[in-house]
Amino acid sequence: MASSNPDLEGEAAEAAAVEDEDTGAQIAPIVILSEVAVTTGEEDEDVLLDLKSKLYRFDKEGNLWKERGTGNVKLLKHRETGKVRLVMRQDKTLKICANHLVIPSMKIQEHAGNDKSCVWHAADFADGELKEEMFCLRFGSVGRTSSRWSWASQSLFKRVQQKRARNPQMLLNSCLT
Repeated sequence: MASSNPDLEGEAAEAAAVEDEDTGAQIAPIVILSEVAVTTGEEDEDVLLDLKSKLYRFDKEGNLWKERGTGNVKLLKHRETGKVRLVMRQDKTLKICANHLVIPSMKIQEHAGNDKSCVWHAADFADGELKEEMFCLRFGSVGRTSSRWSWASQSLFKRVQQKRARNPQMLLNSCLT
């Protein structure tokens, strides 16, 4: 509803004009920041899969699942060695939640009949030390995302198993490195 008082309309127009007025003050930055090149360790790798999800790890002492972070889970293949690893970083902080190689002994399974999540064991290096962990990856919807993950991870794990079964020395080398 429009105001019938012309004085109030005039004051509002004057206030808007004062806000837009340039005072001519020069403000210099206190700290000058320079650009820094950041390396993620993913420069020599190709992304095979990149999906948004939530990662949990199983705490054996408390006998419960603990959230590790929400972000994009990636399957990365190294251009030179051909090794594939799973890497997940938290959304805002980009802290690494999961970082481990995809090896033939890994078995990925649906979690307790829930088709939005899957479970596997891996020797993870996300915390700076190598330790055996049980992971659960949960997707937001049952649709395309989880089916793409299931298809990609199952076919990838099978491919790694077949390649290493043909070449036992490759399996030995991957365990030693």
